[in-house]
Amino acid sequence: MAALGGRGPVAAALLRRGPAPGLRPVPRRYRYKKKWAATAPRIPCTRLALHHFDVNYSLQLKDLWPSVRASLLCEQKYGALLNNFCVHDYVTQELELMNATDFVSEGSKKAQRGAAAEVRREGSRSQEGPGNVGTVMQTETQAETSPPLCASISSNIKCYTYPRGDITRFRPARQDSLGLLDYYLMDASSLLPVLALNVQQGDLVLDLCAAPGGKTLALLQTGLCGHLAANDVSISRTKRLYSILNSYVPQSIKETVSVTSYDGRDWEQLEGGTFHKVLVDVPCTTDRHSVIEEENNIFHRRRTKERQMVPMLQLQLLMAGILATKPGGRVVYSTCSLSSLQNECVIERAVDIAETQFNISVHVEDLSHFRTLFQDTFSFFSDCRLGELVLPHLTANFGPMYFCRLRRV
Repeated sequence: MAALGGRGPVAAALLRRGPAPGLRPVPRRYRYKKKWAATAPRIPCTRLALHHFDVNYSLQLKDLWPSVRASLLCEQKYGALLNNFCVHDYVTQELELMNATDFVSEGSKKAQRGAAAEVRREGSRSQEGPGNVGTVMQTETQAETSPPLCASISSNIKCYTYPRGDITRFRPARQDSLGLLDYYLMDASSLLPVLALNVQQGDLVLDLCAAPGGKTLALLQTGLCGHLAANDVSISRTKRLYSILNSYVPQSIKETVSVTSYDGRDWEQLEGGTFHKVLVDVPCTTDRHSVIEEENNIFHRRRTKERQMVPMLQLQLLMAGILATKPGGRVVYSTCSLSSLQNECVIERAVDIAETQFNISVHVEDLSHFRTLFQDTFSFFSDCRLGELVLPHLTANFGPMYFCRLRRV
């Protein structure tokens, strides 16, 4: 009985027969805990985003995707938006000495040269046959209103960028004697939607999703807005917008800006049919951010439903922008995503809803001349069904930036 721990014959017999009916042995405890598995490292959001893009954008962009993918994972390139409200002659000289150029003015010069050449060509054609002075004058008038020239008259905006392949960084902005910063660093392609809006003197302008404020600041740099309504649903992001206005804009100009924090989808109920120009820079998957930053990444598992609803949110905001526009006014829709579901598909759906549900005719305007004007600075995707798309490229790592202009007929 020594092998049984010194127990008597009865205890030994019970142990051999097992536990009495109705009794179960107490399970033995181990150090392993199942909840440890729940704390094991998950797949990073950035990797989930990149996998999602590999599946979808390889079909959309085909052979261009490997280059775009590599660019998204590399350091982004910036432009320096000059602040017209402070003295910046010294800044211009400094940037030009560093081989930076104002891509907006270069595009304008190219547009004017193209318009003048078109006038000469059409004039020579009309003189070859039984000519008419009226025909020549009509030709000149058409050339003056051609799309490239229209793009050139839309702004006093000045934005300096370094040449293709030059990855020099801009110095931090400095204050002038009035305490205003001399330039604002931003993705230069973000200015294209503002240029496409083509603000004219005295226009009432709505920036429906304004924060953090780069495009709002660019709209003010035109010096043409009669009044600018800057709205963003996020109060925290609106604080960033206020910070930019305080850092770059004098008090006299800030008085022409109204900052609000309404849900942009309800704007038509507030001020429908009011504005000459509306910018709808919608929330999106922010492709570059999604493959680089874990913080606030929309590909987090907890934000799956939110991400799936992004196109619907974009459509609702675009419809609100259309309804906020006066007849004859223009809306520019923009995203920083490559996704055709968030870009062309939203445009197509909005045009259809405006016609069928609101009896509003909306015309998608041709912006292909932007490719000609700014091809030296940006890389454009040539196969967009509607609007224009800037593709990130290793030699010109701006974007992605999609923009499309609509006219409410």
